[in-house]
Amino acid sequence: MLPMIALFTDFGVNGPYIGQMSAALRRHGFSGDVINLFSDAPSFSVKASSRLISAYSVDFPKGTVFLCVVDPGVGSARLPVVVQSCGQWFVGPDNGIFEHILRADDGAKAWEIIWAPPKLSSSFHGRDLFAPIAAKILSGDVDSAIAELKVETLNRFDWPVDISEIIYIDHFGNAITGIKARSEINAVTVGGEAFPLSGTFSSVEKGGPLVYENANGLIEIAVNQGRADTYFNLSIGSPVKFNSV
Repeated sequence: MLPMIALFTDFGVNGPYIGQMSAALRRHGFSGDVINLFSDAPSFSVKASSRLISAYSVDFPKGTVFLCVVDPGVGSARLPVVVQSCGQWFVGPDNGIFEHILRADDGAKAWEIIWAPPKLSSSFHGRDLFAPIAAKILSGDVDSAIAELKVETLNRFDWPVDISEIIYIDHFGNAITGIKARSEINAVTVGGEAFPLSGTFSSVEKGGPLVYENANGLIEIAVNQGRADTYFNLSIGSPVKFNSV
């Protein structure tokens, strides 16, 4: 299978940044597919991004490199890192964005990026540093550019397992929570009302609200043929609660 690079950023769907990172990948020799997985991850929200990249990366084949740039601390002392987990690679800042990837894989490995370009901007490490490293990984020319780290130095052990808030709102107005669906969760409280988990949209009447496990294993709030964000007045960061058996 041909290698691919998946972009995960909070850069937005407009503007030059995605194009500039894609151009940097080509400039550094990568000629395979560049998949724009998320360009609208919640701005500056590292915890939300950590949960999202963990949930959505499982759709990609082994060997995929995820170029992850949600980096409110760009230019600071935070480390640039590479993580390998379950046969996939993740490149980005050491700010917690890979926390849920690391928690899900006891065999994960990590490296600090020690390579630097001749000119490194203070505000666009995605283009100048992370994109070249992603290209180097797939060209097999990365060994001299990275130095191994102990994985536990990257962990945010004080972060909760679940993020009990809205972490993403899609085109349809469906509101994705940072709560991983599992058998002991039987209801979610949103807008002051507890909703049991439903099977799918057809489980409720048109215009009716529902809470369900989405296709990526996260609990999602929706309205059948409507918008949950409008119905419940939800936005990124809105709190939700879950009830356990």
